[in-house]
Amino acid sequence: MDCALVLCSGGLDSVTTAHYVKKVLKYGVINILFFNYCQRTLEEERRAAKECAKDLGAEFIEINLDWVRRFSDSMINSNDKAKKINRKDLGNTEKESKKWYVPYRNSIFLSCAFSVAESLYIKENEKYDIFVGFKNEGKESYPDTTKNFIESMNNIGKINNSGGFEIIAPLIDKDKEDIVLMASKMGIDMTKTFSCYVGPNIHCGNCLACKLRQEGFYWAGINDPTKYAN
Repeated sequence: MDCALVLCSGGLDSVTTAHYVKKVLKYGVINILFFNYCQRTLEEERRAAKECAKDLGAEFIEINLDWVRRFSDSMINSNDKAKKINRKDLGNTEKESKKWYVPYRNSIFLSCAFSVAESLYIKENEKYDIFVGFKNEGKESYPDTTKNFIESMNNIGKINNSGGFEIIAPLIDKDKEDIVLMASKMGIDMTKTFSCYVGPNIHCGNCLACKLRQEGFYWAGINDPTKYAN
């Protein structure tokens, strides 16, 4: 039986990836990996990731990385007031994206996933492929969300990898509207996902993540069911 570890933040991209792995790729065993790195929307993300695991009959695994906050100056790890983003700001998001960047976050996450996959292989003699919800970010992509990054991490994994597993990013060529359409086609309840950088409790409606989410629904031609504070 094919087994998968899906890195899931509870956001639309990673939840869609998890459902795709189960419903389209037909993996029989799925574990949801969730990371606590003291992000400001930790509770909301955890709730959404747990809902995803429940809907898929998957095991939920939380990994504590609270030490990340000690070193990160990212807005994600602070309570600083976030800038309200307008639609016109989406023409160039590089400056705003840098405010939310956590150095080497995905390298840390994937190193942990490699460790879990290798441990499960040793324990169960089962190969667990690792799935991430990276999408097409265009020219303004974070350095650790690209095809080159995934290839490099897989090359590192081969050095210490006895299970033959790899990192797979099935949405890497998809835009946000493509992901919204995929989620709709698979019958995902998108109100259970949480993409906001700010919170608390519900999507703020003004941060970069919320605006990109809104644009995804707009260009997909699908009504946005998300409840926004603004």
